[in-house]
Amino acid sequence: MVKLRTLVQAGFVALTLYGVFFVGANAERWCPFGGVEAIYTYATEGNLLCSLGVSNFYVMAAVLISVLLFRRAFCGYVCPIGAISEWVRKLGLSLGLKRRRIHRGPDAALSLLKYPVLAVILFFTWRTSELVFRGYDPCYALLGRHGEDITFWAYVISGAILLLSLAISVPFCRWLCPLAAVLNPFSRFGATRIVRDAATCTDCGKCAKVCPMAIPVDTAPAVTHARCTTCLDCVDACPSRKGVTSLTLRMPGSSGGGLRRAAVVAGLLLVLAASVSAAYLAPLPSFVWSRGEMPADTESVDLMIDGLACRGSANRLVYFLTREDDISIEGPIRVEAWPGPGFVRAVITWEAGATDPATVKAAIVEPCWDEVTERWREADFTIEGYDPLSFD
Repeated sequence: MVKLRTLVQAGFVALTLYGVFFVGANAERWCPFGGVEAIYTYATEGNLLCSLGVSNFYVMAAVLISVLLFRRAFCGYVCPIGAISEWVRKLGLSLGLKRRRIHRGPDAALSLLKYPVLAVILFFTWRTSELVFRGYDPCYALLGRHGEDITFWAYVISGAILLLSLAISVPFCRWLCPLAAVLNPFSRFGATRIVRDAATCTDCGKCAKVCPMAIPVDTAPAVTHARCTTCLDCVDACPSRKGVTSLTLRMPGSSGGGLRRAAVVAGLLLVLAASVSAAYLAPLPSFVWSRGEMPADTESVDLMIDGLACRGSANRLVYFLTREDDISIEGPIRVEAWPGPGFVRAVITWEAGATDPATVKAAIVEPCWDEVTERWREADFTIEGYDPLSFD
């Protein structure tokens, strides 16, 4: 019988593949690590790295909430690279490859690698304002549309992870994953934990043998390790006495039969669904720019603009709004935009009386003379419902 966790993993992998290859969606906008990569630029400049959106922040918040509830259950149920790595390990078992166990000392040392990996990624991402990790990301290489943004090293890293996964349980998740480095400090405070009843435990060690994260479940009164994914494989492997197992998933201070895997799945789906709903119902602008201090008395226009696809095109919009010719806009001005494919929203605000909506629209769509390059620059923007020839 297929386990519930395997079905959930397969469902999220299938959802990712469907969104990327059939819908043509940008899966990066729903990656929790994108929220980590984007937070510095958004906090300091008011905009996001290209391909990311405020949805990354909502998903990251949901994942952190799930971690405080169920430790790193996101990694064990939702993350595609973790699921693929586990499936490859099962393939290795079917091929007769024995599991290679890494001693605790080397395993602990290797598990520290994720922190310098995280530091390097964030340093270069924040310094260059580009998604540096994308070119090396095994998840992006395995599940993304292959193009120029994936480097040769992404395939090398992906291949190495798959080969290691044949004999070693989830090596990337245990040792190198930068998201795991972010989640671990929060996971230490996770509310739920696997509790072992020493009175009924037979000391068979089966729980430790099946743990994909190599946690010594058989020697701990309660599993409080940060890298526990609450997969409950140890609970499944524990032999029962008269229908009672020695391992149960509990909240601190609780008693009774313990929580089931379905409760973990329900909790994960609930917080993730809430984050997706929030991203659509309360979409924060992913690009914010202003010139001067806005006065109390302002006017604004709310537009739907085509050609406003990313931070680069949003900066080009600012260029046209700050042009210095006969349709220039004087005084303070503020731009709030939600860049993306097709027609997207942009709110332009200015000091009352300094200009009018018609001038703002004209500034966005009319060609502008570039004094530096001494050439005309085309705007390449289209405003929904606005005809430049109507002089409206």
